[in-house]
Amino acid sequence: MSSQDDYTPPKVWTWNKASGGRFANINRPIAGPTHDKDLPVGRHPMQLYSLGTPNGQKVTIMLEELLALGHAGAEYDAWLIRINEGDQFGSGFVAANPNSKIPALVDRSGETPVRVFESGAILMHLAEKFDAFLPKAGPARAECLSWLFWQMGSAPYLGGGFGHFYAYAPHKIEYAIDRFAMETKRQLDVLDRRLAESEFLGGADYTVADIAVWPWYGGLVKGLLYGSGEFLAVHEYKNVVRWADQIGARPAVRRGRIVNRVMGDPAAQLRERHEASDFDTKTQDKLDAQAAGASGAAG
Repeated sequence: MSSQDDYTPPKVWTWNKASGGRFANINRPIAGPTHDKDLPVGRHPMQLYSLGTPNGQKVTIMLEELLALGHAGAEYDAWLIRINEGDQFGSGFVAANPNSKIPALVDRSGETPVRVFESGAILMHLAEKFDAFLPKAGPARAECLSWLFWQMGSAPYLGGGFGHFYAYAPHKIEYAIDRFAMETKRQLDVLDRRLAESEFLGGADYTVADIAVWPWYGGLVKGLLYGSGEFLAVHEYKNVVRWADQIGARPAVRRGRIVNRVMGDPAAQLRERHEASDFDTKTQDKLDAQAAGASGAAG
């Protein structure tokens, strides 16, 4: 096999072979469904179709935070979408999200179901619906939304760029890893500088900006993504670590991050969530132990 450095792009790219790597079986250059499959519907106002990746965690954390505030209308069913098996290409899921990416939300609280896709859009929809975690106007709203959209634009460099080439690509390509490691560290520095001057990203209050950024960059500095903490020297970003520990200790965050989770410690997985009681005693004990560990790290 020739070196990856020898590749010369053709005049017109064609899809004539598998891309290789961990997700080769689901990658394709066309949209639309591959098979007919209706989505299940539970009894709660919010129907979430997702997986416990960082993007999925944003929404389950948001819903758990809303429930913790007493918003009964945020009760939800979280259905597992196994992206490695192609569930996102079923006809029902494509109807909910034509981009075939998790998460997808169907808000059934009104007369007509409303689909909402893209995690940032879902967070804004929920924040505005329940008047929570999003300032109403002025500089505070502008700052919050700036950091929310910073995350939406930056995370692809972390996940699709650094994470892919560092952890998932079939070949270790020095140029690609160096390129995206540099950008990931620059982004961590952006966050660290902001969090040196502000308790939370939007200011003094915890908002959707923190909820969006934490599963990605909080997870990164806490060693939850790609096994890359030492490689990226994440301990250097002390303000990000402080913020990550603070948010990670929140009960709603501890619950939300394990919903639709299928990897890691089985005791810290809740593959589907349909009732608050689904967080059973064993799972809650595990979450309490994780929070105690995070508090120790923060000290």
